[in-house]
Amino acid sequence: MNRKALYILSILLTSNILYAESNNPDQKIEFKAFKKSGIKLHVFKPEKWKKSDKRTAIIFFFGGGWTGGTPKQFYPHCRHLSNKGLVAISAEYRTKKSHNTEPLHCVEDGKSAIRWVRKNADVLGIDPKKVVAAGGSAGGHVAACTGTVSGFESESLKISSIPSALILFNPVCDTSPAGYGNSRLGKDWMKISPLHHINIKTPPTCIFHGKADTTVPFSNVFQFKKKMDELGLRCELHAYEGQKHGFFNFGRGDGSAYTDTVKKMDSFLDSLGLIGNPKQRNNK
Repeated sequence: MNRKALYILSILLTSNILYAESNNPDQKIEFKAFKKSGIKLHVFKPEKWKKSDKRTAIIFFFGGGWTGGTPKQFYPHCRHLSNKGLVAISAEYRTKKSHNTEPLHCVEDGKSAIRWVRKNADVLGIDPKKVVAAGGSAGGHVAACTGTVSGFESESLKISSIPSALILFNPVCDTSPAGYGNSRLGKDWMKISPLHHINIKTPPTCIFHGKADTTVPFSNVFQFKKKMDELGLRCELHAYEGQKHGFFNFGRGDGSAYTDTVKKMDSFLDSLGLIGNPKQRNNK
């Protein structure tokens, strides 16, 4: 067995152990109340975490076509990143099945999650200037909207809902007829189409997408990166030949795609100084 195969095997074995642990977040916190049921943040904390820490926070939004889905999708990613020193969160947001809502409300909840985390930085032990938004598919759309689309705010604008960076897994970046979800959104499609709202405040972005994705077309992220490049904004696009929608998820296939995307995610975060405990980084 060569060195690369051993590396992948070690990651998979570790991930399987961590996955069992990851079924139980360290804490669940309601961040937004509704009559039917509130929505919560599923929080994973690093070892030796303290309220006085100034750690990076990352918030993942699950996929499900704005119709369903579960925060458990990103539990493995959260546990992995909490082991890297981040406060990692898998967020709930309202969907068609849970609250009979539309995609516009999903975007509103994504912004609320970021704002709540920033507002409660002292409780979570995080640096409010280091809050990353991430997600897959429709959840990638929610994350992308927080870094591009204005409006859809349900709280005070004194605290920003724009993240410090974006990590997107086969995200919906284009809701035009050429993208995904146009029939669902109708005349409102441009209001929450990240591609059409990229601006100079859009944060550094890292995207993972399969070229064989027949659900959310690869072209939608290609166009997103092209526009980011035109504005001189950082955007990494990692394209995966032959990979279909959801290829990056833990437990999918032989696990090599999960391992590779996680490794590249770590590298992206590290390049921005967002990995680990800042006190440890400062002591290097």
